Amino acid sequence: MRRHKPASGCLLAFLLLFAVYSSAAPRIAVLDFELKDLTPAPSIPAEVARTASIKPLLEQELAKAHYPIVQIDRRDIAEAAAGPGYLFNHHDLAAELGRTVGADYVVVGRLHKPSYLFAYLMAHLVDVRQGKLIGDYISEIKGGDKKLTLKGVESLARKITATLAPDASRSR
Repeated sequence: MRRHKPASGCLLAFLLLFAVYSSAAPRIAVLDFELKDLTPAPSIPAEVARTASIKPLLEQELAKAHYPIVQIDRRDIAEAAAGPGYLFNHHDLAAELGRTVGADYVVVGRLHKPSYLFAYLMAHLVDVRQGKLIGDYISEIKGGDKKLTLKGVESLARKITATLAPDASRSR
């Protein structure tokens, strides 16, 4: 009977870990969405609450699609953001934040509300490795109902997943 050398067992274990790691879905960090309310009565508590609900809803939808979600400390985000909309417009800085937590992608978003009748759920998908925007999405939400907000988030998650699907299959 032939005995295997211990080194070949280690090599096999390494190869198995590499195969599992390389087939893993990309890790995504979702930043808090910010409210850009252009209505005559901006930032009412209901809109602030709706805006705050978007990040956890999007994280849930992406997790359902088997994307690992990573968190970035709010203090780090606040320190990187020079003001409202800054990270939304500076993809390189959003990518730097993602690198600090080992994310592959960062979602930076806003709820743009030009009217009482509708709002736009806007998001940028940033590739952390390249430090570049790879997805620019808009989903229209008519009204302020929670169900309509969820539908907008679901639409956004489908768009992000469609962008990342080729990346996920390429890494396998």
